[in-house]
Amino acid sequence: RPAESEASLDAAVRALRSAAASHEVGFTLVSVALAYEALRGSLPEARDSLSLKAASALREAVTASAGDRRTTSYAWGYLGALYEEEHRYNEALELTRRATFAAQQVSAPESLYRWQWQSGRVLKKLGSVEAALAAYRRAVTTLQSIRPELIRDGAAPGSFRETLGPLYLELVDLLLQQAATRPGSEAVTPLLTEARDVVELFKVAELRDYFRDDCVDLVLAKVTKLDVLAQSAVIVYPIMLPDRTELLVSLRTGLKRVTVPVGADRVTQEVRQLRRKLEKRTTREFLPHAQQLYDWLIRPLEPDLDAARAETLVFVPDGALRTIPMGALHDGQRFLIAKYALATTPGLNLTEPRPLNRENTRVLALGVTKAVQGFPPLPNVAAELQSLRGMFPTTALVDESFNLVNVERKLKDEVFTIVHIASHGQFGGEPQSTFLLAFDDRLTMDRLGQFIGLFKFRDNPLELLTLSACDTAEGDDRAALGLAGLAVKAGARSALATLWNINDPVSAELVAEFYRQLEDRSVSRAVALQRAQVKLLDNPRYDHPGFWAPFLLINNWL
Repeated sequence: RPAESEASLDAAVRALRSAAASHEVGFTLVSVALAYEALRGSLPEARDSLSLKAASALREAVTASAGDRRTTSYAWGYLGALYEEEHRYNEALELTRRATFAAQQVSAPESLYRWQWQSGRVLKKLGSVEAALAAYRRAVTTLQSIRPELIRDGAAPGSFRETLGPLYLELVDLLLQQAATRPGSEAVTPLLTEARDVVELFKVAELRDYFRDDCVDLVLAKVTKLDVLAQSAVIVYPIMLPDRTELLVSLRTGLKRVTVPVGADRVTQEVRQLRRKLEKRTTREFLPHAQQLYDWLIRPLEPDLDAARAETLVFVPDGALRTIPMGALHDGQRFLIAKYALATTPGLNLTEPRPLNRENTRVLALGVTKAVQGFPPLPNVAAELQSLRGMFPTTALVDESFNLVNVERKLKDEVFTIVHIASHGQFGGEPQSTFLLAFDDRLTMDRLGQFIGLFKFRDNPLELLTLSACDTAEGDDRAALGLAGLAVKAGARSALATLWNINDPVSAELVAEFYRQLEDRSVSRAVALQRAQVKLLDNPRYDHPGFWAPFLLINNWL
């Protein structure tokens, strides 16, 4: 009951006033102030009085904390946020500066980044754009330095995007707004480059938060310079902001931005509709959504793509865009996959593009055909694995022989180029709800990473990990993030995986055609998948994207 909660807080403040000044008293007053603020949602009629009580508790916290700088930093900072809410920006800025100074005095980066971020927001509202940019940059730098500790201190799962994502995106937003005010490429290029680099930092931080381990850092140690990557493909960053969508495009000639006047909520709504309807293979209801998203995300780029003679597009999707296959976007005549080879990556800094090593290709094929652990049988798996045997030297572990002990032994003792897993896979919002089904147990991403990690110290890392029957929960952006981070987690150069399980013999046909195309040394992974998908698309029985679109090539497209 909110009214009773308010009375309890009032009583707590009275009791604290009579206590001797100390760090504990000061910090408790800060907590009481935050509790007053939280109550405002439940007691809208008392909003103003609750804000005043919160402000009063924060001021008292400063004097009651007996000079404890860590506590006074929080008190000044949260008081500054209250003034910011009231549009009293000059006072908010002064209080936030005090908070920043106090946090610096005690080397408290976990609060310092908050006040640097708050300074950036307030300065932006005051129209001091250059000063705001400097504050945002400092905040991101501070946050980058503490992220691993935040993870280890058990930050709430799933909270990174909601709580810390806005810091990165607000800085990107400000950089792009600045770029719009500066005609001439010499002034614009550094701003666009910085915007891209901040997006990349965000992608890495988000994936690090998802997996909560150092798999991301192992990959970062091997990255190629981002500008070099644009030589082999056009790279597209769709950046969804509250009031617009920015398309940041990396071409051979440099970076370019295109602004689409449609905000994140509207794009997300359209994406959710498309994803829902793509899985219904008996209707064409997906088409208006596929065309609308094409008009927003691809059509504005067509002049640049034509001028660049683009053949391969690599998307670094964000948020809800991770949950749909870009190949299913439609220009009114054709699907995007009919025009370009496509790949997706959680971040270019996490990609090591090298042509496929076709010397001594060896495949480890793992599959489950029977009903096991409450999952239905996969009758098409046998044909899928048989087609692999016909193309490459293949070691197969099927049904009872596909158990965790055997998999670990094989990966420890032998060298494989490709690991192909034809079994149920489930990608959830957290790594622990993400697994592949072995016959005897669930193969978690951690175990898979450990098994394939046995390759990391060899001359030839795993070139390709294929998961032909996995599923991500519809509308679950974090599940799709886990899928996108699959190659990084497993230590593979690239992954081929499905956004949803097709559960049709045609899935085996598509995979077989993909491998057939890879036998040609002149064909990249992205082109191999494109040709396999277009082959299905050209068959009237399978031209619905529900059959061919869910296959994604993740990371290395060469």
